[in-house]
Amino acid sequence: MESDEKIALVQTDSQMTLQSLQNKKKLTNLIEQIRTKVIEMEQHERRVEFRRIKARPGHRGSEMADQKAKEAAKNKNIEECYIKIPKRVVMSELKEQSVKQWQREWVETTKGQITKAFFPQIEDRLKLRLNTTPNYTSTVTGHGNIKSYLCKYKTIDNPMCPCKKVTKQGNTLHWTAHC
Repeated sequence: MESDEKIALVQTDSQMTLQSLQNKKKLTNLIEQIRTKVIEMEQHERRVEFRRIKARPGHRGSEMADQKAKEAAKNKNIEECYIKIPKRVVMSELKEQSVKQWQREWVETTKGQITKAFFPQIEDRLKLRLNTTPNYTSTVTGHGNIKSYLCKYKTIDNPMCPCKKVTKQGNTLHWTAHC
């Protein structure tokens, strides 16, 4: 019995490509182009099957794909198209640039010395998951209900720590490291 069904068999050695095609949340430009082509073919009564093959030298299709990829990589006339960069790549690069800029400004400013003592590197600070309560913020910034801060603004007369030591930088670092 003969089948009238027309099947297009697509073989790939890329497990990642096959997984991306199955994951409906993957919306990269190339994956979307493949999905669109599959839909077009199905509208013309063709079925598309994807199969994974092992990458190995001597396989005609694999060799041809490798050759085309090398030619494309060497081609200087291919126009760059930035609208095809995945959003996650753009967001990642923007975040990286922002952190670098923030670090430069952090190093250059003369303010926030107590906070800088706790967090000299912005990138390291961003990796921490902190529960920023008012008491935590007061401790890390040296502002708030801290004796040295209150004395500075003449709310109290004596900045002495309960352990009877007066510190020059305020007692935030003293509390956390010595008291």
